[in-house]
Amino acid sequence: MNRVVKCFINAINDHDIDRIASLMSNDHIFIDAHGREVIGRDNMKNGWIAYFKWFPDYHIDMADVFEKSNTVFLTGFVQGSYMNSTDTDDHWRLPAAWRAVIQNDRIALWQVFADTKIPFEIIQRHSAFE
Repeated sequence: MNRVVKCFINAINDHDIDRIASLMSNDHIFIDAHGREVIGRDNMKNGWIAYFKWFPDYHIDMADVFEKSNTVFLTGFVQGSYMNSTDTDDHWRLPAAWRAVIQNDRIALWQVFADTKIPFEIIQRHSAFE
């Protein structure tokens, strides 16, 4: 597997915001499962901070990796628990896929393909009580 992508996923799984940011290009583009884009390393760094606050045990489990030129496709699972809740209704594990584009040893693009309905329903359910 591409070294940069492996380091990026390890940084995500370690929740190491500074290491995640150091592996993104300055003009990094994140595309979520709904096609929404976040552009720029600093903007995405803030996005990771917020996401890890919601799901402090967020974790990517890779299964398959396909590489072509500077593009890496991955499949696997992603999981997390809302604010480390032990309630099973607050935990999710979903199949997912990712596309990474590498430029100058940095992640220039990180795109997620996953059904985000369950995590967002959990966030909304808890937001109703806050």
